[in-house]
This record gives sequence, structure tokens and C-alpha cells, in this order.
Amino acid sequence: MEGHTTAINNAMVITMEPGQPILEQGSILVEGDCIADVRAGSDFSAAPHRDIIDGTNLLVMPGLVNCHTHLPMSLFRGLADDLPLDVWLQEHMFPAEAAQMTPAVAEKWAFHSCGELLLSGTTCCCDGYFYEDHVARGVERSGIRAVLGQGVMDFPAPGVPDPGENIAVAEKFIDKWKDKNPRIHPSVFCHSPYTCCADTLKKAKEMATSQAVLFQIHVAETRNEMALVLSSQGGRASSVVQYLDGLDILDDRTLMVHCVWLDKEDIGIVKARKSSVVHCPESNMKLASGISPVLSFMAAGMDVGLGTDGSASNNNLDLFSEMDMAAKLQKTALDDPCALKAKSVVEMATLGGARALGLDRHIGSLVVGKKADLIAIDLRSPHLVPMYDPFSALVYNARGSDVIHVMVDGVFRIKDRVWGD
Repeated sequence: MEGHTTAINNAMVITMEPGQPILEQGSILVEGDCIADVRAGSDFSAAPHRDIIDGTNLLVMPGLVNCHTHLPMSLFRGLADDLPLDVWLQEHMFPAEAAQMTPAVAEKWAFHSCGELLLSGTTCCCDGYFYEDHVARGVERSGIRAVLGQGVMDFPAPGVPDPGENIAVAEKFIDKWKDKNPRIHPSVFCHSPYTCCADTLKKAKEMATSQAVLFQIHVAETRNEMALVLSSQGGRASSVVQYLDGLDILDDRTLMVHCVWLDKEDIGIVKARKSSVVHCPESNMKLASGISPVLSFMAAGMDVGLGTDGSASNNNLDLFSEMDMAAKLQKTALDDPCALKAKSVVEMATLGGARALGLDRHIGSLVVGKKADLIAIDLRSPHLVPMYDPFSALVYNARGSDVIHVMVDGVFRIKDRVWGD
């Protein structure tokens, strides 16, 4: 795409760059895979552009960043609903994966999920699963940007029948994809502190550190997780966070998913270690896992991203729906209608998510030099009229189906709501 230029003229532009106002009428110039210019009131039509998009009645903003997915699990959407997490996981998901998940199936359903993500405005996702080499092939074909974590656990898993090979498989995946495609960032995904023993966690983290990649892990998702850790792994820590900290797992390249049952001391540890957190409100609600103390994370200055989780426990990948639920859930939990304001939620789904993944130098806001990952929303939809506050409309009114154009790396992956292989 070198030399390819696109102009989007006369749109409402939300850059999400701190301190920059909403441009009621603005234009964006994209050259190659990067943003070349963002201006108020400008019209780039006079220059020799290959593509000129009329932004009238469009809102242009950074593409959404979905910080936690299990892409191939779209195959199991609706398979085992209305069950507690331990029953859902042990009696339904693990057996279904063992029976049905193959390399070809993982690639097929990862690609399927990428289509759902793109069509609902997500331009970057963070995934953790098995057969991740095949997941990466589906992701590469779709054109989305992604952090992809090869799964590690101390049980036979899809593609890793011998748990003793789990870290070696993950390292092989990282070696293969580390410099293969600039849109794909390999990582390690340790499933949880109760499915990975202390030795596995330490060795996986050491490998991730040596490879300079992100380390992902589910943390404190349920009230009884610490009891599971103690019964399966032993130890004397009083919380999951303290247990992981004692193993030297937490640092600025650790992504902690869910984090529902964290207390003040835990939050202090996570903040001190500069680890990031992913909030998955709809999945947590559906599995009755609890309500994550997101406002306490933000007050502590932690990096917080937003995730849908997999389609088997949500049951969709629409981050607009997730934004709406994230805001309302905190208001209900705290009995405060002012809690978690709309603008903060939009930041969580864009620049905040990019920070959590360590990608904020490249994506998350629309500024010159960053990658051209952006979306355009059709403001003519009846439920978006009138619009008094764009941030409020994005969180409480908008839907993934309102996204009309999606650009990743300067290339339209969705144009006029059309996506195809």
C-alpha cells in the first residue's frame, strides 16, 4: 500500500488524543498505512488522492481495541448457556474443545470472529487460545490487527496433548510470528493460576520476558478462585494477586484479565508492578462472576482495557455493547449515576486498550504518525438522532451495526458495510 492515499473530508472527528477537542467538522489524510494529517475544517479533495470519502453524516474515531477474546470459540456460541463458570468450563467447554477443535476448525472460526469484530468496529484484538498458529493464519487473512497468545495449561489441550510441551509450543509460535507480519504480535497466554502450576507460570513468564512479549492470564475471575489455587497449587498467599506477585509474574508486560475479586491491597500491588487489567463486564455478568472494581483501578492510575471475552461466554464480540454495559454496571454497583462517565468508557475501548496491550505508540488515537486504524459511524441512524454529546451517543446509543467503514493499516477492511475474504 506504499503511496496509497485516502482522504476523509467533512466528518465529525474524535481523535481520542488527550487534550484534543472533538472536531465537529474535520478531515483526515491517510498516506500508506499511517495518518498524515488531521485538521478542523480542512478539505483534502484538491490533492491527487486515490480515495476520497465524503464524511458528511459520519463520525470518525479510532478503531476499537478488544483486549480479551478467544477467537475460535465462536464455534461454541450458545452451546452451554445459563451455567456457573466451573460447570460451564469443566463439563461443557473443555469436552467440546477436545471433541471438535482441530487446526482447520481453529483457523476457520478465528477468521469468522475477525469478520464479526471488524463489522462492529474493532480494529485490534487480543486473543488467547490453542492452535494459535492456525488462529494467526485466519487473523492474517482477515486484515485485523491482533495480539495472539498461545495457550499454556497443565492439562492436555487442543494441539498440546502433552502438557510438558506447553511452553515449548508457545515459544515456537512466538519465534514463527514475531517478525512475520507487523499487524500480528505473538504472546503467551497462561490460562489461569489454577490450571497452571507455579513452575509452569514462572517458566512461561521467564520465556515471555526473554522474548519481550506480552504475558496474558485470567486473574481473580471468581470468588472461589483463591480456594482453587490453594487446593491445587498450595502456598500461603491470601489472594490470587499476592500469589502471582510472589512468583514474580506481575510486571509492565503482564495483562490480567477479569480481575473481579481484587481488594485495596491487591490494587496497590498491581499498580506498583505496572501490570494492566482487562474488564469483561458482559461475560462476568453472564457467568455471575461478580463486578470488577473498575473505578478503583482507574483511581489508582492503572491501565484498563475493555474486552468481550469469547463468544461462548458473552455471546457476541460487539465492543459497543460492552461499553454500554460497562458504564451501566458501575453505576448500578455503586448506586451512583455519575460513576464511569461515557468519555472514560470510550477511552477504555480505544487508547486505554492500546496502553494495556503496550501498543499506544502505534494505535488508539488519531494523530499524525500513528497507524491508520479508524472507523466511521453512520450518524443518520434514527437511534443516533439527535446527538447532544458524541461520547454519550457512542456508549448508550451506538451499536456495532452502525459502523459503515473500517480501516486497518490504511486499508479499508470494511467499506459500506461490506466485508469479504
